Amino acid sequence: MPSQSVFKASPLSRLAIVAALACSQWAAAHAADAIKVGVALDISGPFATGGAEARDGINLAAKLLGNKLGGLPAEFIQMDTAGSPDQAKQAVDRLIQQSKISFFTGPTPSNVALAVGPALFAAKVPFITSNPGPSQYAGAQCNPYFFGLSYQNDTWDEAAGQHATDKGYKNAFIIAPNYPAGRDHLTGFKRRYKGEVVAEVYSKVGQLDYAAELAEMRASKPAAVYFFLPGAMGINFIKQFVASGLSKDTVLVTSPASADEDTIAAVGEPMLGLFSTSQWSHDLPGAANQKFVSEFRKAYNRYPTFYAAQAYDAILAMDAAVRDVKGKVDDKPAVLKALKAANFESVRGPFKYGNNNFPVQDYYLRVIGKNAQGQITNKTLTTVLKGHSDAYHEQCRMK
Repeated sequence: MPSQSVFKASPLSRLAIVAALACSQWAAAHAADAIKVGVALDISGPFATGGAEARDGINLAAKLLGNKLGGLPAEFIQMDTAGSPDQAKQAVDRLIQQSKISFFTGPTPSNVALAVGPALFAAKVPFITSNPGPSQYAGAQCNPYFFGLSYQNDTWDEAAGQHATDKGYKNAFIIAPNYPAGRDHLTGFKRRYKGEVVAEVYSKVGQLDYAAELAEMRASKPAAVYFFLPGAMGINFIKQFVASGLSKDTVLVTSPASADEDTIAAVGEPMLGLFSTSQWSHDLPGAANQKFVSEFRKAYNRYPTFYAAQAYDAILAMDAAVRDVKGKVDDKPAVLKALKAANFESVRGPFKYGNNNFPVQDYYLRVIGKNAQGQITNKTLTTVLKGHSDAYHEQCRMK
């Protein structure tokens, strides 16, 4: 019969084993109790540029917080939605049912946000958007579990329309992709623009060739062109617009979706002189913004975009809420109250929500030029709209 080795522990050894077991059990329980955040971003597909920027902003915030929220361990579960509403709905269902998330952020496009909202609202999971601000969630379909921390879609364009009016541009050609955000953005421009809209064109999502649209612009001879074409769509449009020679006689105005540091890196010199309106820019003063920009450049060796800034703010908003409810994330009314209070240091400065959980904030005019080091980048010029609320908040029944 084979001999058996028997380990006889001393009283001291037994205490050590008990302590080790207790520690391992505590660690397992602690990991199980980690606050789980669902992060659904568009890392592939037509909105991949914005998705990657948002991911970097989220990862930076998580790193600076020590992978904690409100001082408690947190787990950030990231999934790729590829710009697909169906893929996003499947991802969110898994996040809710299997991962048991306490918060959700992402995606990039409004049609995906509209697709995943109902499941999150039914499960009472706060949805802190890192980008899209669809008009539906700002107005009649507003929901206490949706926080439009970034901006309401129309507002960039209201500022652009106001700028075009102030400059006296008599007519404008406007273009956007044919999906919910595209329609919102052009609606916003028209709301504040007092000149004539000579053409309102909706291109295909993901379109990269704008020869037909540029021919129409040439024929209509507008004083200004306003476009909302995020990601690769905007990159190709700007290159083709400048190459066509239209930029010699027509002013180009856009939103940060086509005029931020990611687009500048892809296009280069043709970006010079492009105007945009935005609620944020990397050169805004303020300690929180300067810290964010500095840490982002240190981590990624480039200037951040508004996508990264908003995603960073979304994590800080969650951190403040968890801190204020002392980690009791199952107390949904308390969490919603804490989120609404927005007790965090935003990169935009003092931050507050309106009755519909969308921000009341300033919108700035920027122009792309060269800084003292010869780098092509944005420069903030002036404030176009101050303390601005979106046009839909009166349709929202929340107070």
